[in-house]
Amino acid sequence: MATTILSPEGATAATAALGSLIRGHRLRIGLTQRELADLSTISVRAIRDLEKGKAQRPRTDTVRLIADALRLGPRARTALEDAVRRGGARHLPLERSAPPVPLHPLIERRAEAAVITEELRSGAERLITVVGLSGVGKTRLALEAAARLHDAGLPVLWHTAPGAVADCLPADDDPAAAPAADCAGFLHGHGPSDTVPPALTALLGDRAALLVLDGADTGRLDFQRLGRLLRELPGLRLLVTADTPWNVPGERLFLLAPLEAPAPTGTARPDAPATRFFLDRLRRVRPDIVPDDRALTDIAWLCHRLDGHPLALAAAASWLTVCDLPTLRGIVESDPAPLLDHLADGRSGSHLRESVGRTLAGLPAGHRSLIAELCAAGRDEFLLEDVVRLTGLPLPHCGRTVRDLLVGGVIRSSTDGGRSAFRVLCVVRALASAAAGAPTAGSPAPAGTAAA
Repeated sequence: MATTILSPEGATAATAALGSLIRGHRLRIGLTQRELADLSTISVRAIRDLEKGKAQRPRTDTVRLIADALRLGPRARTALEDAVRRGGARHLPLERSAPPVPLHPLIERRAEAAVITEELRSGAERLITVVGLSGVGKTRLALEAAARLHDAGLPVLWHTAPGAVADCLPADDDPAAAPAADCAGFLHGHGPSDTVPPALTALLGDRAALLVLDGADTGRLDFQRLGRLLRELPGLRLLVTADTPWNVPGERLFLLAPLEAPAPTGTARPDAPATRFFLDRLRRVRPDIVPDDRALTDIAWLCHRLDGHPLALAAAASWLTVCDLPTLRGIVESDPAPLLDHLADGRSGSHLRESVGRTLAGLPAGHRSLIAELCAAGRDEFLLEDVVRLTGLPLPHCGRTVRDLLVGGVIRSSTDGGRSAFRVLCVVRALASAAAGAPTAGSPAPAGTAAA
């Protein structure tokens, strides 16, 4: 029988993988280290050293005795033996696993990426869920945070949910694709057992790593399995992008709002985040349009009217292949609903319509009624006291309602008038008006005014 000779690094990885497997099986059946030592006739110190990865070149007889004491089946026993024979070779390739390549450059969002990166890198947060309306840029933000964490030395396991729009280019030979799918499957309740797959325990052990679940349906995730995964893989961090929060203990909710789009008063600001985003898309479709003062004024108005929503801005910019800026502004003033379809890719527009429609349908009936009243009033902004007046409900209830709408992404905060106000997103207004069979309101009313 051939003998496998591992490098010192490979030997260390192999014993760490073996220790993680032993510890996982021991905890699964509820044994203490002392009890496992008594059953296996191995000393408590040896058990402790094995689980901590300190044992060098564990003997085959030792592994066999522990497997007998744990009453492992053939597959689990083979995984335990493989952890010694090939643990190093299976463990080390994960180091080169990187996040997918984004299709578009990052426009703004650097502050948000810095916060998420530091919280996950330091371990201050182990579960961050980024929520926001579809098309607001959740995936692009996750890609940036994952890239920064990969640069800091963390392997990245990236999983895109089936049916989600993958705004990136995954690597063909990504060594983390299979373990990422295994993690996602485990959290979705796949498999007959709540035990973390031994292969994952052997692969990750105690090492720091990032798991990204992009486009997850949080309603289908299993919190009990999450707890087990985080306990048995103490170095694992989880970044989720979703339309709705998971609402579980330990979740750090990160609300991603549309890009900042200041009110177009005075001199237009070409450095405003939404304006920069629109100019980037403008250069792609109409490089002949010079962003002079007049053009910047129209662009600033469009960005504000479309609430800085990235996918809505990208769709609107695509229409410049068949019209000019003044015409585009006129369309938005009369009825922005047709602009939700991107001319270069109808699937993007359909995705936006469908996802926003699902978000609205998923709101409680009272929330939908409030949105309908706000849209029917035709006002640009509303205040918390307007919600109290429209609903007739107590202030705490109205405060929770506004928070729910912010988390759902259908409204955004606005400080144009110098006070805390809110706006129903234009894409929401457009779809709500289309569903009601009425055109959207034209020019917005003065900021901060209440519905009459």
